[in-house]
Amino acid sequence: MTILELQQLKESEDKVEFKAATKNYSFAGSEHRDQAERRRCFLGYVVAFANEGGGMLVLGMADKAPHEVVGSDFGQGQIGALEDETYSRLGIRVRMEELYENGLRVLVAHIPSRPVGKMLKFEGVPLMRVGESLRNMSDEEMFAILSEQEPDFSAKICEGLKIADLDESAIKAMKESYALKQKNPGFIQLSTEQVLSDLRLQEEGRLNYAALILLGKKEIIREKLPQCKTIWEFRATESQIHHDTREVIEEPLFLAITQMWRLINQPTLNKKYPIQVGAYIFDLFDFNEAVIREAVLNAEAHRDYSITSEVVIKQYPAKIVITNPGGFPKGVTIENLLTVSSTPRSRLMTEILEKTGLVERSGQGVDKIFSITLSEGKAEPDYSDSNMYQVSLVLRSEIIDKAFHIFISQYQNSDREPKLGVEQIITLCKIRNGISQNLKGAMVSQLEKMGLIQKLSGHTLRYTLSEEYEQLVSDGLKIGKRYIVQELERILLELQGNALKVGALEASMEDFMKRSQIRYLLLKLVDDEVVIVDGKLRGTRYSLSEKFKDLRGDKLIAEVLAFLRGRYDSL
Repeated sequence: MTILELQQLKESEDKVEFKAATKNYSFAGSEHRDQAERRRCFLGYVVAFANEGGGMLVLGMADKAPHEVVGSDFGQGQIGALEDETYSRLGIRVRMEELYENGLRVLVAHIPSRPVGKMLKFEGVPLMRVGESLRNMSDEEMFAILSEQEPDFSAKICEGLKIADLDESAIKAMKESYALKQKNPGFIQLSTEQVLSDLRLQEEGRLNYAALILLGKKEIIREKLPQCKTIWEFRATESQIHHDTREVIEEPLFLAITQMWRLINQPTLNKKYPIQVGAYIFDLFDFNEAVIREAVLNAEAHRDYSITSEVVIKQYPAKIVITNPGGFPKGVTIENLLTVSSTPRSRLMTEILEKTGLVERSGQGVDKIFSITLSEGKAEPDYSDSNMYQVSLVLRSEIIDKAFHIFISQYQNSDREPKLGVEQIITLCKIRNGISQNLKGAMVSQLEKMGLIQKLSGHTLRYTLSEEYEQLVSDGLKIGKRYIVQELERILLELQGNALKVGALEASMEDFMKRSQIRYLLLKLVDDEVVIVDGKLRGTRYSLSEKFKDLRGDKLIAEVLAFLRGRYDSL
């Protein structure tokens, strides 16, 4: 905008607020003790504008018409930091714009609307503007917001969309998936028109956005709904900003999901770890296919298609981050994610994904993500970076407890009943981690009767996992008769990127191992070609072999353990 255009605006009609803010305009009001004064700050007005559907806060122009330019130093030279701090505190992206007239600076803050059914708060209070003041939102206003219903975008008619604009391969994939899920092989033989009508993708000859998103040719999707795409990126380290590889997926969802998984599941990016304990042999991957498909399809089905942003998948060696525009559906928070029944934004599209077996029954997809991930001995799925405007899911690849995976898998694969659900598995994780407070009494009682937990000796309200788990932990600490895993991990971490003498290793590991133990372990590692020797006598140094020298941290440990376990199949 130009300053002249700003001067033509009217505050009430054009959703704009002018403030002189010439010197020391407050960002968060913390320097004031009076509540009314504290609110009349930058963040207070951002909250109020967002609650009213968005607008502009103009600093550096007089409040009264014709809004003379007086100049403001607020945020000068710190626009990026101002946007970041606003987002950090409110979870809202405010775009800043600087204008100048006769050397005087004007700052325009473009404030977006709050999401449907949600309100922003300043110091715990939802605010509205009244003249020059900011007041508490009334009970009636809050109830009206909380009662709002998001329209089903996917059921909305996509004007001009024709059957010829749909991808035949996607239609075929949808028919086959539906026939398999519903055990109805005759469905494949139905005409496209009949299928579209039966699944409510076509109403009175007109196709809706669900048809476009699920089945549309990519050039048609690009034309009618350009934000309906998914960005996949890979970075070799979590600290780097620029990606190593990037792909834009614009195909219809019935084809795109396979393409996304193919990118994530490249052999060099999704590694397999064969693990054997006793007679139990299993393979674990960095990223589980069922978890990834459910997480990605949840992001696609629950995203807000009115926001011109894409679903983004960022893959790293040790984690995947899946982000979709739009916060959680109405009524869902991080705290109640596993317990509340929500209404999806795109209800029609979600129903079709359920009927074709691509996702779990509505409200159970997150359960599946948690159940499988925790059962594999990995960290809990992390939604903590989510806010009102995006949902962000972090899935980590590190197997932090192999014994727990075996413990759960052996029970689930046995004839013992009942089988474990997500709440039982989460409770078992908490007990494994030493948490006994605030557990559901009925759940604890059930797990005790199932023989999966037991009371700690001398305690009536503290529990531990059963002896079966403890035995698995004990067995899993050894590789054949040669290595103790804990000792092996410590020496590998010392050697990563280093060529060290025994003395240097002894100095850093004296609390864990004696010199004789270190020397004995090094000789075994040399025999097994994990470590190489350079030099003689006092100049002897030990370093990782060519196969492992470039690996670090968890990857190094996992690769060496897998290599050694492959050698000692008596494990």
